[in-house]
Amino acid sequence: MVCKVPEIKNPHFVFPDPRTRDPREHRVQRFLEIIPGALTWTTIFGMIILSFIVPVWVAVFIIAFDVYWILRTIYISFYSRVSHRALQRGKAADWWMRVRYSGDFDTLRKKIHERIARNKEKCRLRDLSRAERKACTWAIKSDQWFLKHELPRIDPACVMPWEDVIHIAVLPTAGEDAEIIIPSIEAIRDSVYPNDKIIVVLATEEREEKEHREKKVKILREMFDGVFADFIVTTHKVAKGELKCKASNVGYAARYLKKYLNEKGIDYKRVLFSNLDCDSVVHPYYFAALTFLYITDPKRLQRAYQPIPVYHNNLWDTNAFVRVIVISSSFWHMFQSTRRQMVTFSSHAEPFDTLVKVDFWPINMISEDSVIYWKCQAYFHGDYEVKPIPLPISLDAVLAKTYWGTIKNQYKQTRRWAYGIENFPVTMRAIWPDKKMPLADKLRITFEMLEGHHSWATTPLMLALLGWLPLWFGDEAFNQSVIAHNLPIVTSILMNLALIGLVFSMFLSFSTLPPRPERYSRKRYIYMFLQWFLFPITAPLLGSLPAIESQTRIMLGKYFGEFWVTEKVRRKDT
Repeated sequence: MVCKVPEIKNPHFVFPDPRTRDPREHRVQRFLEIIPGALTWTTIFGMIILSFIVPVWVAVFIIAFDVYWILRTIYISFYSRVSHRALQRGKAADWWMRVRYSGDFDTLRKKIHERIARNKEKCRLRDLSRAERKACTWAIKSDQWFLKHELPRIDPACVMPWEDVIHIAVLPTAGEDAEIIIPSIEAIRDSVYPNDKIIVVLATEEREEKEHREKKVKILREMFDGVFADFIVTTHKVAKGELKCKASNVGYAARYLKKYLNEKGIDYKRVLFSNLDCDSVVHPYYFAALTFLYITDPKRLQRAYQPIPVYHNNLWDTNAFVRVIVISSSFWHMFQSTRRQMVTFSSHAEPFDTLVKVDFWPINMISEDSVIYWKCQAYFHGDYEVKPIPLPISLDAVLAKTYWGTIKNQYKQTRRWAYGIENFPVTMRAIWPDKKMPLADKLRITFEMLEGHHSWATTPLMLALLGWLPLWFGDEAFNQSVIAHNLPIVTSILMNLALIGLVFSMFLSFSTLPPRPERYSRKRYIYMFLQWFLFPITAPLLGSLPAIESQTRIMLGKYFGEFWVTEKVRRKDT
């Protein structure tokens, strides 16, 4: 049998330039840039104005919105649980065994059955700790799930030999100390995958202080030279037309690697490019899982690969406001991993062949992690997906030298995330003229981009504040009405019901916490519980407001000139 998968080619593909000088394209770009911010401000001012004019209709809308939010909370909580179970199965799987025997499914089934039998025997032992028994049980569930639901879907004729695959792990750095990057490279080194099939690239910036950059490179070279197939250092100098951003740095490293691979005669289709943050700590099975998902997918070149981002590197060290934000972010990405329309975020991987086809990242946009997804969507006429890797990848939570500095930096980081709405105008300019992309896909992408960022900016405000506007601004006739008397009662009841999702998040967060550092007593768990009562404050202040600022900046043409690099601080055990 031969695996027949038609390869999509788009030789005339050009992704729109957000800073185009063509008058007509510039007008279209500016019009599209105004839409997200205009929708947000229309919602905010519309609620205030309508509360004066038709308070009854606003009150009815608020109650309907509260009911919608309850249903949405239940929906997200359910699928977060689904994703959490998938994550547990992923962590319990022996991905390296699956990779090694991917060319012989009969042997693979035999090996998995043997592993199940060993783990069942182990689970019968009485002297196992609770953690060991749990790990043993999840290993059995993982293997049984794989044999029943995943292995039968794989076409053996389409499996690519794993020995052909080469991994490139790129770590962009713009000023971080070596001690921030060392754990990331150590995790790559210690992963359950041959180091001689991994190339590590340290992508530095020329604008970084030369002495600091050279000292960092020297330390890392001394530690990791000779450990991998290669350890490459690139130094990006911001060129004319480029922004000081991660995209231009990673793009420079990728173009260097293109020449490097050409010189060595390596086929791009054999190369997987992991675009990591310099503080990313990969799971030991990350490269094995990534390899298995890549080699077993017939449409592997039309896929991106996304592990689940968690902020475990320093979660115990940062403050409660930040923990609520980053844990909520992790839950959101867990939920997104259950959807076909998942978008790449932070650390992810793409086939190098695909990156070459789309000509890498735009060099004049801030949001590099998601724009590459939309660029590939446009290239493949909508036939492109993100495949979740059911493993965590650990990142740094925001932590500054002072308490309020940490909160301020979290605001800036959320603002940078929300600035991803800059993808909307260029994506619309790319997909709507495309006659090969189905209309349903165009409408879905348009709606999801607008709805996602609009909800981000407005929902916390509507739940926390705007719901009371009719009572504040309604006339005397409204205030004497039955609906006015019942609005606070109904709203309170509905919001208490919505707390089900918050309670679920509390318990799920405790099950996903990293081990407690010895420098903290068990009392720290109390703070981890009480932090969730800050959610009604953190959601508007560190969720809505930075999103509104980002949308307003783009709407007014007050663009960010460079990528804001989050300050990295690590606390050492004492």
